[in-house]
Amino acid sequence: MLHGVSLQLAAGEALALVGPNAAGKSTLVRALSGLLVPAAGELRVQGRPIGELGRGALARAIALVTTDEQGLPAVTVEEGVALGRYPHRGPFRPWTVEDRAAVTRALEQTGIAELRGRALGTLSAGERQLAALARGLAQEPRILLLDEPSAHLDIGHQLRLFRVLDDVRGCGVAVLAVVHDLARAASWAGRMLLLHDGRLVAEGAPGDVLMSPAAAQAFEVDVRRHVVAGLQQPVFSFEQRR
Repeated sequence: MLHGVSLQLAAGEALALVGPNAAGKSTLVRALSGLLVPAAGELRVQGRPIGELGRGALARAIALVTTDEQGLPAVTVEEGVALGRYPHRGPFRPWTVEDRAAVTRALEQTGIAELRGRALGTLSAGERQLAALARGLAQEPRILLLDEPSAHLDIGHQLRLFRVLDDVRGCGVAVLAVVHDLARAASWAGRMLLLHDGRLVAEGAPGDVLMSPAAAQAFEVDVRRHVVAGLQQPVFSFEQRR
């Protein structure tokens, strides 16, 4: 359950949402996507209350990518990614050049174009995660919400994923991602939100959030910031409190 959480997400922004287990991160992401209706407060997209948007308009504005997306096992990767075009096509509209281009672009951006003919059920967990991201990209949203997007990915695919997110942001898309790897979150995001027990307890530049007393309390760790020669950004280390 969330309590009094308030945030704004600007076009082209990279926002990392962090917090310990059961802090409310996934709940917040689903509320922002419109899947959950808050008991109080209001959600607005481009100045409009989310309730005023039809399902199609909401899906064209916001894409949600989660780690539990499996898809139908017999559906091909390309067919699964093409589902992201449904908000733009409707149930009976034929495929357009724009639809096919968006699907191809999403497959290429995520590096899975060679898997387009494979059935989703034959993919590894990491490959399925990239296919889910490609589906979200094919949706061409203005806001991209991701719940732990780098789960199941090896380091090479993680680097590719965050490069893709930066490319997307360069087109003006706002990206909010739940990131469990705090060091990765700090190196990628321009702003960080820290949730603890359903409350927003710290917000700001990633380094400031991670070095705050709220972070030490939430994660029950001691955080240290190190300046390394040759690196533009500081490196953080974490030690469990005894």
